[in-house]
Amino acid sequence: MTTFDDREKAFENLYARDQEMQFKVIARRNRLLGAWAANLMGLTDVEAESYAKDVVRADFEEAGDEDVIRKVLGDLTSAGVECDEARIREALDHKAVEAKRQLMEGQG
Repeated sequence: MTTFDDREKAFENLYARDQEMQFKVIARRNRLLGAWAANLMGLTDVEAESYAKDVVRADFEEAGDEDVIRKVLGDLTSAGVECDEARIREALDHKAVEAKRQLMEGQG
């Protein structure tokens, strides 16, 4: 292999690792958001765990965060919890930071 081929392969590997890490961060973020929403709804620990998994699965419906936001907002509203989209987006941002931190600590 040439030096160019080696560099190309290294960049491909780096890209694959970055994509995998991004997927893990988003999944962890959604799980944390689900736990946050479950707490607001007063779910039991078992129900909260199940709900957090449902929020992670909701993200596979469409690209972006809208499917997750729509699910959590609908569930909170149905449970009688005062919440709006802005509050969920703010929580989503906070949970993204927390998810990155948790994953970085897990690697170190």
